[in-house]
Amino acid sequence: MDRMSALKDKLKADLTASMKSRDEVRTRTIRMALAAVNVEEVSGKEARELSDDEIVKVLAKEAKKRREAAEAFSGAGRAEQAQAEVDEQAVLEEYLPAQLSDEELGELVDEAIAESGASGPQAMGQVMKILNPKVAGRAEGGRVAQAVRSRLTA
Repeated sequence: MDRMSALKDKLKADLTASMKSRDEVRTRTIRMALAAVNVEEVSGKEARELSDDEIVKVLAKEAKKRREAAEAFSGAGRAEQAQAEVDEQAVLEEYLPAQLSDEELGELVDEAIAESGASGPQAMGQVMKILNPKVAGRAEGGRVAQAVRSRLTA
């Protein structure tokens, strides 16, 4: 295995710091994030070192899980568990790129539509193919798809 990614280095350093400061939420969350990264590294045919971009995707997936769990817990009237999930999500989001605002996402969608020459909802796949690399990690897939759909049907 060659050089570890900078993001993984940062996660490990932050884990050590959070353990020393006895910050249980950060410690628990970063441990879980590193475990998810390790699982991703050994999945597939052979073990490999993830790039920073791949680690960001894993962290985004984990953040989404926390958001969905928090919604489920609050819907079930379990405020304490919901808050714990929200706290973990906040820690994870510190390692993710800043999320796009609705205006920024709209501009990117418009550019992708212009670039692909798409018209009508049947061209959604073409637009998404151009848009996904530009958005990578900065907006959730469902949100991107919704923005594209609304632009194409308008």
